[in-house]
Amino acid sequence: MSVAIIGLPYDASSSFLRGAARAPQHIRDALHSPSGNQWSESLRDVLDPQWVRDVGDLVLAPDASARVEIERGISALLDLPARPLALGGDHSVTYPVLRAVNQRYSRPAILHIDAHADLYDAFEGDRYSHACPFARIMEEGLASRLVQVGIRTLTPHQRAQADRFGVEVIDMRAWAAGVRPVIDEPVYISVDLDGLDPAYAPGVSHWEPGGLTTREVLTMIQQCAGHVVGADVVELNPHRDESGRTAMVAAKIVKELVCAMYPASS
Repeated sequence: MSVAIIGLPYDASSSFLRGAARAPQHIRDALHSPSGNQWSESLRDVLDPQWVRDVGDLVLAPDASARVEIERGISALLDLPARPLALGGDHSVTYPVLRAVNQRYSRPAILHIDAHADLYDAFEGDRYSHACPFARIMEEGLASRLVQVGIRTLTPHQRAQADRFGVEVIDMRAWAAGVRPVIDEPVYISVDLDGLDPAYAPGVSHWEPGGLTTREVLTMIQQCAGHVVGADVVELNPHRDESGRTAMVAAKIVKELVCAMYPASS
């Protein structure tokens, strides 16, 4: 089964700054930059056209219809069949992606790397805000487990939501104490770039100091034992990435995600 890279240029559910809708092309530019190459750290060609295809961006309106189009677009990829690697976009896109993924892979585990738990029942009156996707995912039973790593902005409401849904939260205090995720079942990996410390990824809308290093995120992906059925990289804001540093970090993460999705027999 191939891997399909697809852009989801949507940021109308962002609560603070817009800009993430422009991210997919910036990640692609970094991925194809002559400053690097197309090989993963385990010597996989992550742009090999025999099994990796870039299907471009979905055309998404800045309204609720985007969720319908995202679910439809991801479903079409799964029918090829191909496993989706989505370039966001704000984090609200993960909810319709998981709705589609469940049509082929029922209730995968989720490895969610983020500064924020994104578990609000509603944020500023919006149940589909980028602060809410994992509440919607867990309400609908779209995941067997939700393992969150890098969290450092919990509120009492989100703590209660995590308890309600049985979320396994590895916040940065637990990470510093040595706790690591253990996932060996089919898994969907969602990487919000603000899960990294802003020293490594400043080109995001929400700067939250005290986060993960680039190497820690890459190692987490490389050591994930579960079969990766899909993934996304979200919340790059090119307006805050003047040097292009964060786009390069995103491209590096994309390379290792593609490698993690490589067919076991190849």
